[in-house]
Amino acid sequence: SITQDLEPPILIHYEIDNFHQNHRAYQQSRDSIQLKGRTTQTALAAQNCAPLNKIGGVRLNPCGLIANTLFNDVITLENEDITMIEEGIAWTSDIEHVYNQPDGFNKSLCPNIDPNSSTTSPPNSTTLEECCNDSDWSCGMAKQYHKDGKYYRYHYPNENETQYLYETYNSISPLDGVLDEHFIVWMRVAALPKFRKLYGWIDQPLKTGMNLTFSIQNNWEVTSFKGRKSLVVSKGNVFGGKNNAMGKFYFGVGWFCIITALFFALKQTISPRLVADPKYLRYKED
Repeated sequence: SITQDLEPPILIHYEIDNFHQNHRAYQQSRDSIQLKGRTTQTALAAQNCAPLNKIGGVRLNPCGLIANTLFNDVITLENEDITMIEEGIAWTSDIEHVYNQPDGFNKSLCPNIDPNSSTTSPPNSTTLEECCNDSDWSCGMAKQYHKDGKYYRYHYPNENETQYLYETYNSISPLDGVLDEHFIVWMRVAALPKFRKLYGWIDQPLKTGMNLTFSIQNNWEVTSFKGRKSLVVSKGNVFGGKNNAMGKFYFGVGWFCIITALFFALKQTISPRLVADPKYLRYKED
């Protein structure tokens, strides 16, 4: 229930407690070159990604602990008159310069697609399976793209030897892969064991007393590391969303600086050090 009037943008975060993304081994467990699209891997990158570099003889792409512990709960806003936007949540610089689909990836719009079976298809239409029949495409059937509602066929290189992100997580579309914004948000690791990450945002005002109803597909377990997860609705501003922990930290540092300054001011007042006082000079002693 909304306790005060909120103006857009209204941020929807998931909050996780007692999960240490800031651990050194966890932070290093990634292959940045692979995330940019290269399908070959150096020995150092393979070592950094271990033990989640290969499963049997199948290579993970992307590899490493960060990518393969992705927060994959699916959160849906059920209110019919309110829309939660899940685009624009990742940094533009990350999308444009840090992540890219694997070299050799391709996708193409399926012409005259009919998602129904061939027995009920209109003349000259194509079924989901037929769209991927060509050997140039690795898909089993065409996928509907959530951004435009159209159907596409796609090709991933070395499909038989590699497990790609969309095969690890059903919530990831093969048409997005590592460019999925929820994945990009997760890959920017948090500095503290209790953190929030942006899941979506609402671009319309909410009035006091309104109820937001979310359905959550619970995929990401927290029991094994004694963690907790929760959903947070907050007001956005130029400094980001509300963060009590960061505010307390800044207040603590501020008070420490004030007390230290008062201490040295008091010391200088009671027992000042005179400029050019010769007693402070030290010469070589025998």
